[in-house]
Amino acid sequence: MNTQGLLLKREFDAPRELVFEVWTNPAHFGNWWGPKGFSLEVAKMDVRPGGMFLGCQKSPDGQQAMWGKFVYQEVQAPEKLVWVQSFSDEEGNTVRAPFNPNWPLEILNILTLEENEGKTVLTLQGGPLNASKEEQEAFDSMAPMVAQGFEGTFEQLANYLASQQ
Repeated sequence: MNTQGLLLKREFDAPRELVFEVWTNPAHFGNWWGPKGFSLEVAKMDVRPGGMFLGCQKSPDGQQAMWGKFVYQEVQAPEKLVWVQSFSDEEGNTVRAPFNPNWPLEILNILTLEENEGKTVLTLQGGPLNASKEEQEAFDSMAPMVAQGFEGTFEQLANYLASQQ
């Protein structure tokens, strides 16, 4: 991964096993993942190397629906998850992002969880995979917005974790 990727860090007031569980269990994942206000319908979630997550995010008014998928590369409970994220159709075929024709088709994400005195430090690194120059530039120019989106997602995760303890 090049240095242009995202690097996000956040501490959660929850044990590492629980944080890993809510990232990998479909019964939990749909309750917090995604942009604030959007709902997530989990169509499929098979968390193992080569397995796939497939889901549909809907805007608060229900007018926008976007499918997305993860293909898991590495799963080490409860400390590490590696997946390739793409926009997709409802069959799980990779498609271009609806908002930018130059958005990279694939983003590699590396999630690590470290236990620290009963709390969990989450680190998420993400960046384009096999990207063209245009795709890399599109990603870089939108990285601050993506990071901000993750802040909202992590806020939802923090609230959800609190409700699970």
